Amino acid sequence: MKKSEKKALQIAACKIRIGAVTAVYSAKSGHPGGALSAAEIFAYLYFKEMKIDPNNPKDESRDRFVLSKGHTCPGLYAALALKGYFPFEELKTFRHIGSRLQGHPDMTKTPGVDMSTGSLGQGVSAACGMALAGKLDKKLYRVYSLLGDGEIDEGQVWEAAMFAAHHKLDNLCLIIDNNGLQIDGPVEEVAGPGPIDEKFKAFGFDVQKIDGHDFDAIESAFCHAKTVKGKPSVIIAKTVKGKGVSYMENQVGWHGKAPNDEQYKIAMDELHKSLTELEAE
Repeated sequence: MKKSEKKALQIAACKIRIGAVTAVYSAKSGHPGGALSAAEIFAYLYFKEMKIDPNNPKDESRDRFVLSKGHTCPGLYAALALKGYFPFEELKTFRHIGSRLQGHPDMTKTPGVDMSTGSLGQGVSAACGMALAGKLDKKLYRVYSLLGDGEIDEGQVWEAAMFAAHHKLDNLCLIIDNNGLQIDGPVEEVAGPGPIDEKFKAFGFDVQKIDGHDFDAIESAFCHAKTVKGKPSVIIAKTVKGKGVSYMENQVGWHGKAPNDEQYKIAMDELHKSLTELEAE
């Protein structure tokens, strides 16, 4: 990846974090931890990987994205705003009455949202349906779905995985945000879904494990996924929950909690400092 391209993606990821924290703070509720851990994934998907057009959000030939861990939509909304689907300032209306940016993605209200999600496990099932529809219609679009590592405790995820492999959905790419924490504590202590890679291999997936904050690794993984034939792909991205905000990093309490005024100021100071340093490079 060219240095200038990586810098642009790093800036986008930082702005996504700023937008996500601003949204949750403005709502006085929401889920910042998993939105921050996935910022690089959101940035790469929306600014490099997917064939999409904010001016034509319902284009039938577009790539599809399903945020299966729908509670982390502050990160998705920030990416959509940066991409031009709606004004960045609108993030401040998150979870407000009458806002089109609600606490979980709503495909009937929010431009750029391809599937309403929130009940964990169901989003990936919808993504499988989209991918099969593309196959049946002989369309070239690809389908991407982001899941949480806590979400894969859900049995429906594995039913969907079995379905995807059975139908040889090589136009489907799942991404697991493997930040190690879920609402009730460390993932391995709550239900212990590991080894995640071996499970997906057993279900017939092409499996890659990467550093989910490294854009070179992210690019390599998505490029490889597009070459896979006859089976679906999964990218297991090791990440840090709350990445980018010092007091949120690796703290399970920030799974679903809004910062107060003082905490918000600290977060904005840290994120804007990171953004300034990136832009100065």
